[in-house]
Amino acid sequence: MTGPITDDLPFPTLRIGDEAPDFTARTTHGEFVLSALRGRWVLLFAHPADFTPVCTSEFITLSRQEPAFRERDCVLLGLSADSLPSHLAWVSAIEEQYNVRVPFPIVEDPSMEVARAYGMMDLQAQNSATVRSVFFIDPTGIIRTILTYPASVGRSVAELQRILCALQEVDRSNILTPEGWQPGEPAIAPPLQTQEAVEKAGPSWFLQPKRLRS
Repeated sequence: MTGPITDDLPFPTLRIGDEAPDFTARTTHGEFVLSALRGRWVLLFAHPADFTPVCTSEFITLSRQEPAFRERDCVLLGLSADSLPSHLAWVSAIEEQYNVRVPFPIVEDPSMEVARAYGMMDLQAQNSATVRSVFFIDPTGIIRTILTYPASVGRSVAELQRILCALQEVDRSNILTPEGWQPGEPAIAPPLQTQEAVEKAGPSWFLQPKRLRS
């Protein structure tokens, strides 16, 4: 395990822009090493427990939308403190009950080492009841977005897709994305840096739309 972890702090200090801590773990798809995914986007998402209602609803939708993430070269990676046998039983139950195959790996983290490394929970916690975190990791291994939800609130898969699209467009086009931006919509030009540029842009210099190349 690598990463900025300090035992004297209540939470690790992972922030946007930090390198994602590497880890090796067992998953429903076999042995896994996070750094082996360098060169691709990774959506690492933790859930409180297998066989729970909110988590099941999330996994059904994530499974159905996995091809859309894959088209954008993004790997989905689930994680919880439950054991590998529990993960396998849950995946089987989802397929049997809802006719949905979970196509992405789920990491077992019974020691909560990964959850603690990523600041998903208090270092002194003895269970994973509050873990429902999301990390967008870019192809260079850098954390680009961090989201944390309470156990009682399900995540919006559509919003996760929107964030991925926005991050990729920002990198591709050197732009900013406005509130609620969706792929194909106009974006925002980066802030102007000189007085000459501000004067040329006029009164709305601080919010300049920018159309994206096709």
